[in-house]
Amino acid sequence: MAETRAMPVPDGLAGERVDAAIARLLGLSRTRAAELAAAGSVRLDGKEVGKSDRLLPGAWLEVELPEPERVESFADITHEPVPGMRVVYDDDDLVVIDKPVGVAAHPSPGWTGPTVVGALVAAGYRVSTSGPAERQGIVHRLDAGTSGLMVVAKSEHAYTVLKRAFKERTVEKVYHALVQGHPEPTTGTIDAPIGRHPSSDWRFAVVADGKPSITHYEVLEMLPAASLVEVHLETGRTHQIRVHFSALRHPCVGDLTYGADPALAARVSLSRQWLHALRLGFTHPTSGDWLEVSSEYPEDLSAALATLRDGYR
Repeated sequence: MAETRAMPVPDGLAGERVDAAIARLLGLSRTRAAELAAAGSVRLDGKEVGKSDRLLPGAWLEVELPEPERVESFADITHEPVPGMRVVYDDDDLVVIDKPVGVAAHPSPGWTGPTVVGALVAAGYRVSTSGPAERQGIVHRLDAGTSGLMVVAKSEHAYTVLKRAFKERTVEKVYHALVQGHPEPTTGTIDAPIGRHPSSDWRFAVVADGKPSITHYEVLEMLPAASLVEVHLETGRTHQIRVHFSALRHPCVGDLTYGADPALAARVSLSRQWLHALRLGFTHPTSGDWLEVSSEYPEDLSAALATLRDGYR
């Protein structure tokens, strides 16, 4: 059945075009957001709006997402190459990719853009048949708006072992984030449960009855407007880093969904959250050796960081 997302217009998105705002809020491509508006699926205070209309502060935004096509088998997934998706490591058991922004891990409701699974199959890679049809081979995920390293299982044995490793928290997951302001203390642990936001089920929040969520961080560099932070995830909740730093009132730069300053995002020409999965380490499921891979910042994140550095020298 169709799904409707309803929410007040966030302060940071007041005045934005409908298509641009929906893309950022729901993690869709801007083309897909424009298609929803053209189909009459976007309403502002109960009235249909077009893709180029502007969001009003305090208005109530509703977006109707059509029922996704049911994925009955792996063959139903759209297989298309993804420019810029780089293979970092590959063997008979697994493949590690450097995922660009704008690519989802696997198909999901409302998402019609490229996926990691579809891109790998289009490139001729074998993927494990374990897991739900739309998630075969997927042992962990990155948001579409987050770039960086992901491992995908190719063999059934690797799928089982890697899923267990992520569940038992034996995988090293290291991210870099550029957050607003200066976290205090400069090194610390955020131990706060995360669950669905009480008034916006499309977002997550720190809530008393949420799932245990633990984030370790260290400030690497301070700028007058932001801090570059290294993050080690002990758990892997949806939007965990974004939610935890937002709860500290230091949201990721560019993350308007979780309270970032749109003026700062515009200043550094950033259209998504400054968050990158930098390193991934785990015990190889067959050899038992420790495997560690790393990734460089993509161009948009490097440019945003350079702008902040150069602007305050």
